[in-house]
Amino acid sequence: MGLLDKVKGHKASGNGLDTSGRTSSDPGIKEQEGGIADINFDQNTDDTETIMNNPNLDDGKVPRVTFRTAIMAIIAAMGGFIFGYDTGQISGFLEMQVFLERFGETNADGKLFFSNVRSGLIVALLSIGTAIGALLAAPLADRIGRRGSIPWWCLIFCVGVTIQIAVGDGQWVGVAMGRWVAGLGVGSLSVLVPLYMSESTPKQVRGAVVCSYQLFITIGIFTSNCINYGTESRTDTGSYRIPMAIGYLWALILCIGMLMLPESPRYDIRKGFNKRAFNTMQKFYGVPVNHRAIALETAEINANIRASQGSHAWYEVFTGPRMGYRTMLAMALQMFQQLTGANYFFYYGTTIFAGVGLSNSFVTAMILGGVNVGATFFGLYFVEHFGRRKCLITGGLWMFMCFMIFASIGHFKFQPAIEGSNDAKTYGTVLIVFACLFICGFASTWGPMIWAVNSEMFPYRYRANAMALATASNWIWNFLLGFFSPFITGAIDFSYGYVFAGCNLVGVAIVYFFLIESATRTIEEVDTMYLIHVPPLKSSKWTSEMIERELASSDNMHLAHGGRNVEKRNRDEEANAQQVEGNGVLGGKLAGDDSLPQHPLPANDLPAHLQQ
Repeated sequence: MGLLDKVKGHKASGNGLDTSGRTSSDPGIKEQEGGIADINFDQNTDDTETIMNNPNLDDGKVPRVTFRTAIMAIIAAMGGFIFGYDTGQISGFLEMQVFLERFGETNADGKLFFSNVRSGLIVALLSIGTAIGALLAAPLADRIGRRGSIPWWCLIFCVGVTIQIAVGDGQWVGVAMGRWVAGLGVGSLSVLVPLYMSESTPKQVRGAVVCSYQLFITIGIFTSNCINYGTESRTDTGSYRIPMAIGYLWALILCIGMLMLPESPRYDIRKGFNKRAFNTMQKFYGVPVNHRAIALETAEINANIRASQGSHAWYEVFTGPRMGYRTMLAMALQMFQQLTGANYFFYYGTTIFAGVGLSNSFVTAMILGGVNVGATFFGLYFVEHFGRRKCLITGGLWMFMCFMIFASIGHFKFQPAIEGSNDAKTYGTVLIVFACLFICGFASTWGPMIWAVNSEMFPYRYRANAMALATASNWIWNFLLGFFSPFITGAIDFSYGYVFAGCNLVGVAIVYFFLIESATRTIEEVDTMYLIHVPPLKSSKWTSEMIERELASSDNMHLAHGGRNVEKRNRDEEANAQQVEGNGVLGGKLAGDDSLPQHPLPANDLPAHLQQ
């Protein structure tokens, strides 16, 4: 139980729940024990059909969202706030006079400036740290828990902030290395927060809750822009050290907040804390302990944990059932989230619009940040009401159009105009307008929804490692763009926008041809859709008679070493299971067999499209 329950005075005994200990030496098995009352189903079962036919379970309406779920989303999403705050502040630092005097270079005329290499390293070394942190987060999260590992990464982030504040005059390498250390914490949080959210949230609001991570990224960027605006006029080192030091506050809020929340129910059951997990599900669902929704999810988790016990090598994220397809797709989606061009504005926005001739380019950065926050609220609505695919395709086409106009106006009209002329001001205003329109499209679609679809497409046994690889892909491309953008912009100026426009079209094509619609479906249902090769173009209309019954998911398979072959097991004699190469959901396809693939349901119980 998290401290939130203790603070509010909610004791487990009030619900007949004892959250104090393990229920079994076997981490995958639930056992009925004293201390759990009013539960009218076998907690040890993974038979969803029995649960569906149990007349003693409550079928009352499940609230769409509960107060506890909302609080959990706000606290956990502070990990996104830290990400956004650290990303947004560096753009302002590069334009601060004191920062330039302490860490810049002097040209032959005695004028201070940042070379492309120096500014690129200061900006982009954060991303190298985040990529490494993302890869390190998964094994630690599997060992000490999703919730339990987050405070430690907050501490690492604070160490990085301390290094940046402490460096002396001229020690720009210290600033860059401090950002690298802080990046270790930011990158780990970018894996752990969506992972914790997706495993703890009821399916009816899972997409919106995971998207709140991106919402808090945008709020963090906007907050850093406002603080930079308030300190940039200072003539001492407080102009940049104050915004840096405020970063401690966000890490402290996240650290303390996570101690008030419970662990992910799926992780708790895997480790044997079954009663605590059951208590968590009850509170997040907002229903009685004997509700059918909780019983079904408990059975689903039991089946998945049983099937996925044992060690799984990291490379199974590529060799497991349809995992190579999904892992590469997730990495590509994260890559193209960066290649949309959003961070072109967030990293260098202040510098870009200083060239437009505005009296205070920090104000423009605040405008862009405010638009980013406001548009993300629309994304929380779109993701649950219009689905993932439609929003990502529409958003990608919108961003393509905006960048085409932005690049054309910038290259052919603004660039040749005389600095300070009416034409320059007019075209500069047009650039700002289309930058805002672009950010509206990004913040309501590709910004939040990529995090949502990545957290939904993997089965439990591979989720942490696969999400770590996908997130590392995001950060690697974040580094490449952050480091090379000054060089590219210096060479081709606003024509750089054509590159991003083309990348947006490619991203749309990837979503259209390869991504399966996951809205309103459980993680296990999405897994099934990938396994049975549901065509992405038809996935939004796909329905299954297997809903609320045992699904053909990766977590229900008993895989041979490496995840390449499926081991068929008799439910009553699992101990004597024999490995049969080629059997299982993928067996028929791999062996070239035209018969129906192995499936938990008899052939005549399958949906019509599977019987065919």
